[in-house]
Amino acid sequence: MVVEDDDDLRLAVTTELGGAGFEVAQAGDIASADEVLGAREFDCVVFDRMLPDGDAIDYVHRRRQQGWAVPVLFLTARDTIADVVAGFEHGGDDYLVKPFAVAEMTARVRTLARRAGSGRPSVLRHADVVLDSARRQVRRAGVLLGLTNREYAVLEFLMTRAGSAVSRTDLIEHCWDSSTDPMSNVVDVVIKRLRGKLGEPEVLHTVRGRGYRIGGDA
Repeated sequence: MVVEDDDDLRLAVTTELGGAGFEVAQAGDIASADEVLGAREFDCVVFDRMLPDGDAIDYVHRRRQQGWAVPVLFLTARDTIADVVAGFEHGGDDYLVKPFAVAEMTARVRTLARRAGSGRPSVLRHADVVLDSARRQVRRAGVLLGLTNREYAVLEFLMTRAGSAVSRTDLIEHCWDSSTDPMSNVVDVVIKRLRGKLGEPEVLHTVRGRGYRIGGDA
């Protein structure tokens, strides 16, 4: 989740993270963020420090005292040693000073998200398909597949739910950002490409009226 009150920066950050395969939610102030954070689980939250309704480190500090453990990356123009130390002391896991390179920000988010996801297996397997989330690699019968970030995100989401049908809506919510039109054909396009890259015998099935599934009968 990205919490930033500068519309242009928030768009740039969410676009970059979405292109890297993350599902991204966004908010422009602490109150809006708190509402979403209370309803959904996230692997990482990127907070601008100075928001219209307060300093994000106070919010994070309060949530940490309540047992909240989601990794937090602070983005801020406040670059003194005291500011950085305060960010960590109030519950931040990482601190990036503006202006910053979006590629570095994405790498830091990926590291924090991997830490959050360490409770699930780092390697997912179905038949001869192996997905290594630590290396972000997929192999079939030992052969490395060249997947795009989006194809990887869709396959990973399906493999975490192997044997169960996953709806198009769920795929869009978890593998695309919130601006994606649920009526578009983006899911169909990625599924078709994934099938081609996974090859035979088919492991990615269409479940009529329900969505898609890894494993089981067609």
